[in-house]
Amino acid sequence: MINQNLSLAERAAQVLNTADGHEKTALSRHHAKEWFESRTGKREVIEIGTASPPLHPARPEHPELLNPRDVPKRKPGTPAGRIALLHAVAHIELNAVDLHWDIIARFSHVPMPMGFYDDWVKSADEESKHFNLICDCLDTLGSHYGALPAHTGMWRAAEDTAEDLMGRLAVVPMVLEARGLDVTPGMIELFRKAKMPQVIETLEVIYAEEVSHVAYGSKWFHFLCGRENSDPKEIFHSLVRRYFHSTLKPPFNEEKRAEAGIPPDFYWPLTEADPQ
Repeated sequence: MINQNLSLAERAAQVLNTADGHEKTALSRHHAKEWFESRTGKREVIEIGTASPPLHPARPEHPELLNPRDVPKRKPGTPAGRIALLHAVAHIELNAVDLHWDIIARFSHVPMPMGFYDDWVKSADEESKHFNLICDCLDTLGSHYGALPAHTGMWRAAEDTAEDLMGRLAVVPMVLEARGLDVTPGMIELFRKAKMPQVIETLEVIYAEEVSHVAYGSKWFHFLCGRENSDPKEIFHSLVRRYFHSTLKPPFNEEKRAEAGIPPDFYWPLTEADPQ
């Protein structure tokens, strides 16, 4: 039974505390629907409120979560490799659901325009859809999310930026999700060669919608820089070097990154080790 009187932050924490992937995404989509109904006057107003989100979101018993270096490598040109790749994408999408709700629950004390919440609720809803679409693809191939191990590295950025909203925006949408724009066209081509239209259609939906998620990160990062009268490029470089434990790796999808509001002089300087 869902408490209809929960604030948006409390709803976000509820999603984070739900372990099963399908239950998590169903709850995510329910809360997103009610949020937008409240925003258009179709139901009572949902307050932003506050919450105490967990440091780590609830996770199902499977998949087994391993150190990234311990996750078995499989060749994507084989049927088993393609299943492993889709399983990895499902894991990324489920983490993205939590990341978008977490930014609402964890930073609801920071005064932000209502559009900030609209953007991240919409992103969480779309990531929930993406997870379910990928799970449908896995089902068609005789597999499921949880059948293979996955890595624990996805949530490190959330832990590292748990007290820094600008850091969270810089590292999650503007680095990690932007990387998705770089690699997804290659994945689409891989599944095109394998003649797998369901997967191709799913990845094309994800690719189109991820541009907006990166753009939301860039928009609100620039908003906060403007509020502080700070140089966005300098702050971005400083935060990524502080919180992202690697250099950025080309090649970059410069066209889609630009569409999302991230120009080349933001990311190319971060391809080298910090000169400090």
